[in-house]
Amino acid sequence: MTNLNVKNVSFSYEQTKILDNISLHVNNGEFVTILGTSGVGKTTLFHLIAGLIDGQEGQIEVDNVPLLKHQVSYMLQKDVLLPHKSVIDNVMLPKIIQGINKREAHQEALALLEQFQLDAYATKYPHELSGGMKQRIALLRTYMFGHSLFLLDEAFGALDALTKLEVHQWYKAIHKQFQLTSVLITHDVQEAVDLSDRIYIMQGRPGKITAELVININPNEDEAIQRTKYKQEILSILGVKK
Repeated sequence: MTNLNVKNVSFSYEQTKILDNISLHVNNGEFVTILGTSGVGKTTLFHLIAGLIDGQEGQIEVDNVPLLKHQVSYMLQKDVLLPHKSVIDNVMLPKIIQGINKREAHQEALALLEQFQLDAYATKYPHELSGGMKQRIALLRTYMFGHSLFLLDEAFGALDALTKLEVHQWYKAIHKQFQLTSVLITHDVQEAVDLSDRIYIMQGRPGKITAELVININPNEDEAIQRTKYKQEILSILGVKK
């Protein structure tokens, strides 16, 4: 079980306030998106949740316990695969870092690749892969750190539109199969609506949570129409003319 609670978090850099009284929660197994334009503090909030920077005001808890470093899996927009290592060596790297012996790490990485029918790429190198495939491999490597709380920092933003749709579907399958708790930050409204159970909207400088939407799709009604309505609602909140 993995729950995330952010309570009254504020953060300043030098004399500039970046975050103002941010509160949000992510329940076990949810996919929650923090949506906002560039510069509202989304990445700063992620750095606080990941323990990459020290908090100043407020509380961040994982499973109702104050956050410890290295409790989350953090996925960036850039795949950051090591170019001189093969796919399987990249995927097994987290286990090597954690002190697992190479043979056991190799077996675990290969089993994961086989599970998602990617074992044919095990001996290939990053330069031989498409952008979408690199991102799949990077996501599996992130999973190998063993944390069920996934922070996705614009993780699909560098992909072209069609590849992004494919990787979205692929990640949703992983999210469900591995019972992950996923938090995405993005400025892409359509992406947020397509992936999320709930969406928090961040606005302003300093960044504040200004709205929360629950994405509740009725299976008996047209899904595309429902998602379009949610998108229009978000654009209205953001003050974007349709």
